[in-house]
Amino acid sequence: MREITDEMERTITRVRLLAGLPLRIRVNRGRNKIEQFEGKIESVYPKVFTIRKAGGEISTFSYSDVVARNVKFFKG
Repeated sequence: MREITDEMERTITRVRLLAGLPLRIRVNRGRNKIEQFEGKIESVYPKVFTIRKAGGEISTFSYSDVVARNVKFFKG
């Protein structure tokens, strides 16, 4: 059980380090629906983080999405 907690803490730290940087984000929405967009991590909260897309929309994701590899970040 400790391994999952450690990985989650590392993921939260990585997301915080990426906050404010321009990124390309790839989101797997399931059933072969892949969404790709450019944006920045705007806010980091204890359980979730928000991304502002280049068009101004805001999306919210949990850290478990990153651990499960449903959300991936690429430097833009």
